[in-house]
Amino acid sequence: MAGSGAGGSGVDEGGVTGAAPLTPRARAKARRRGEILAAAARLMARRGFHAVRLDDIGAEVGISGPGMYRYFSSKEDVLAEMLLDISRRLRDGGRAAVERGGDPDRVLDALLAVHVDFVATEPDLISVQFRDLGSLPAAPRHEVRTLQREYAELWVDALVRLRPELTSTQARAHVHAVFGLLNSSPRLPAMAEADLRAVLTTMASAALRS
Repeated sequence: MAGSGAGGSGVDEGGVTGAAPLTPRARAKARRRGEILAAAARLMARRGFHAVRLDDIGAEVGISGPGMYRYFSSKEDVLAEMLLDISRRLRDGGRAAVERGGDPDRVLDALLAVHVDFVATEPDLISVQFRDLGSLPAAPRHEVRTLQREYAELWVDALVRLRPELTSTQARAHVHAVFGLLNSSPRLPAMAEADLRAVLTTMASAALRS
């Protein structure tokens, strides 16, 4: 997850496993789409979705207004890809943490590491996801919500294994409270990334185990 950036378009520049490698032209287009997504996240985090035009995003990466339509049909399309991509990456990162196995403490710590990595490296996406999810059209909004529920349930299952005295409802409340804590990171005082990771990890771990 680290370093994947707001521009992670979900496209593997080397090609999807089992598929033919992307052509140089396709790789260049994928990189350009990633740059557009990163620029859109920066602008939307600062101004909000409704105050950003597709032309504004293009200007950030040196693409004229009409040229943007080679990559995205609308700013809603940009927002949808941005939020679907991060939701899939979190869900898939959570699944990988669970599949690596280990005792319940280790699994929960691995899930926490996935989320801390996200909040420490992609604050623009956190802000956009929190504020602008409701601006998505119904279909992608439903898909994002589904991915988020799948991700959260990985945490709930892990927490119940660690703390069997909790009901699933109680565990779910713990998990969503911790998500709120972690996702507040863009509003915290500025600090070095290593310090932010340490603070968030310590606080979230204590909250989950309290």
